[in-house]
Amino acid sequence: MHEPPFLLLDIDGVFIPFPGPDGATPATHPRHTVTTDDVAKPFDVWLNPNHGKLITDAIGTGLVRPVWCTSWRADARRVIAPLMGLPDFEHIELPNLPIKTSHPDGYLWKRNHVADWLATAPAVWIDDDFTRLDHQWAADRSAFGNPTLLIEPDPHEGIQPEHIATALEWATALVSTREAA
Repeated sequence: MHEPPFLLLDIDGVFIPFPGPDGATPATHPRHTVTTDDVAKPFDVWLNPNHGKLITDAIGTGLVRPVWCTSWRADARRVIAPLMGLPDFEHIELPNLPIKTSHPDGYLWKRNHVADWLATAPAVWIDDDFTRLDHQWAADRSAFGNPTLLIEPDPHEGIQPEHIATALEWATALVSTREAA
């Protein structure tokens, strides 16, 4: 029996949409004022209350194992998860790097850390900031027997039910393939 694939979840641009050109955030995302370990001064985030149920339902299928994969690090568990009504699940301890761009080497800065953390485990990774090189990395991992799917929501809209549906369809197909082998 194989472990289900990881469901790696970013926050900014996935659960917290970036403001549009007019400065507006989706009306579906109420504002919350929070503080974090890194930023003591309160600031606002916008979260869709339906997203907690969406992720909880996905977890309930048993097809994926959720893990925060975000620069929020432990604050994802302490701040964001409770606001969304999510259970506590682990996070990847990403470094707090002094980078000026999210693609310092032409690909997402998190990728090498995620690759090390995953080792050979299969994963579906939802982030709003992948590049062509990230998609090639996922294809290469998959070709070497480490199934990997990248899902990239529009950062101004964030995650949608169809993104989770795609992740679960992929995980279902993976289970079927493994059982047939």
